[in-house]
Amino acid sequence: MLHKKTNDEKNQLVMTTIDELVPQDHILRDIENAIDFSFIYDLVKERYSQNTGRPSLDPVMLIKIPMIQYLFGIKSMRQTVKEIQVNVAYRWFLGLGLTDPVPHFTTFGKNYTRRFKDTDLFEQIFNKILEEIITLNLVDTDTIFVDATHIKAAANKKKNIKKNVKKETMFYEKQLKEEINKDREIHGKKPFEDKNDDDNSNGMIQHQKIKILKQ
Repeated sequence: MLHKKTNDEKNQLVMTTIDELVPQDHILRDIENAIDFSFIYDLVKERYSQNTGRPSLDPVMLIKIPMIQYLFGIKSMRQTVKEIQVNVAYRWFLGLGLTDPVPHFTTFGKNYTRRFKDTDLFEQIFNKILEEIITLNLVDTDTIFVDATHIKAAANKKKNIKKNVKKETMFYEKQLKEEINKDREIHGKKPFEDKNDDDNSNGMIQHQKIKILKQ
């Protein structure tokens, strides 16, 4: 029997919490429960003014946003920002309510540049978190391609985990910087050059892809 829905509930007012809308077995819950992100504040505190300036983007959010892009294979940071706007789990992970504004891509780029330019802080933080996520078996490293080599053997994964994670981070950060620089050029600003960039990493990784084991 053909059923036609007649009630339009798009404007339905519901009393609930964002926490209730995120499945209990979602991978972001596992990550949030397993990792203490507060270590980020200690690492970056010297990059922030304690008494002057406008309120900045929370440094934990500044890391969690790229982590969302990386884990869920979103093609760009600009697209990631759009996905966060409509994804309840992403908002929950970032500590944003349903009506809270999501940081604009340009805002993200400015904060990234100010906090991480000429440092290895992003690499330190991203490495640590990614290593922990892999140790918790939340991602399948069989689907990571490094140096055009498909890593399959469990023994090799354990032996080379730190090296492979470092390569992944360098490759991802390079892509992120390129996207931020393109946005700076669009807005008439000079692309930033990071003295900590390693030219030897160019082309190191041909392709990277993460498979989430649980979501």
